[in-house]
Amino acid sequence: MNELLHEMLHTWVSGGWVMAAIAILAVILYASAIHVLMSAHHRGISRASDPVLQRWVAQPQQAPARVRELIRYTQDEVRSIRDVEGRFREVEATQVTDLDRRLAFLNVMVIAAPLFGLLGTVLGMLLTFQAIGVGGSSTAEIIAKGISEALVCTQSGMMVAIPGLIMATVAKRWRNEYAAFLARLESVTLRQFRSEASVVTRGTVGNETPTAPTEINGMPEAAPA
Repeated sequence: MNELLHEMLHTWVSGGWVMAAIAILAVILYASAIHVLMSAHHRGISRASDPVLQRWVAQPQQAPARVRELIRYTQDEVRSIRDVEGRFREVEATQVTDLDRRLAFLNVMVIAAPLFGLLGTVLGMLLTFQAIGVGGSSTAEIIAKGISEALVCTQSGMMVAIPGLIMATVAKRWRNEYAAFLARLESVTLRQFRSEASVVTRGTVGNETPTAPTEINGMPEAAPA
């Protein structure tokens, strides 16, 4: 254990000051990635079939808590199809668009990690070339230090970027699944709204009673058209 810690410390020191920047970047990257993954994880509901969605829309109390709140928000106090569509646009703007912004920031962090490693590589090679130009008895030691700094920074940047890239890819996939789920839920909700509206319309028409004709001077008056 002590040897491992000593080796990690030696590697850290060999990388120069760029290692501190890579470490800070790694903390920001992984914290952001975990946050995005937690926000985009809807696997229990995003893969629900259409019959299940129809049952949830017809009976919101049977739906999971997260879906129940969404269904009630998109159905309560709506009077037209345009109102339902507007509610779903609001949900997309507040949830999907927010995920897109976080994913964009995460992708920037993933791209920045190997760039910091490349910066360390350039600095290490500059140190190597300076040692070659100056010469002297300590040239070999300085060259070794420069090469070590270049390789360690490159390796560290790649080690930070690769897991971040995997997490960003998974988060993007979950985001797309949730967006598709919202589209299917909107379609089912609109069909349910149209069917209920047609039932109400038929009931209203069926309850209308014709006006009986009246008599004027002993002659029946024609019923109004």
